[in-house]
Amino acid sequence: MNQSIKTPAYIVELAKDLRNHMTESEQKLWSVLRMKQIDGYKFRCQHPLYLYILDFYCHEKRLAIEIDGKIHNSQKEYDRYRDENLKSIEIRTLRIKDEDVLNNIEIVKKNIKVLLSGR
Repeated sequence: MNQSIKTPAYIVELAKDLRNHMTESEQKLWSVLRMKQIDGYKFRCQHPLYLYILDFYCHEKRLAIEIDGKIHNSQKEYDRYRDENLKSIEIRTLRIKDEDVLNNIEIVKKNIKVLLSGR
């Protein structure tokens, strides 16, 4: 990634606030990602990166995980643009539906493991 990319201070502060006010699905997924519980990979929660805040980010695998709630139904173009920007700096994005995290966490974990293993 280009080391000259700077994240504005207000984005860093917003990320801190979001960490303290996570949604139910974010809390549930964080409970299985934190402390290297998935194959020893470290994830960061509400990770600020330039003008974005990634719900979860694994620096080692350059993987962003985004939980998409109902609001994402009306912002598909923005999400596509954002994912393309991240891809341009070699960060892959895995989008997971809010209801899948809440209702199928074992399948979500399995899908994340597959992506992390590169299969």
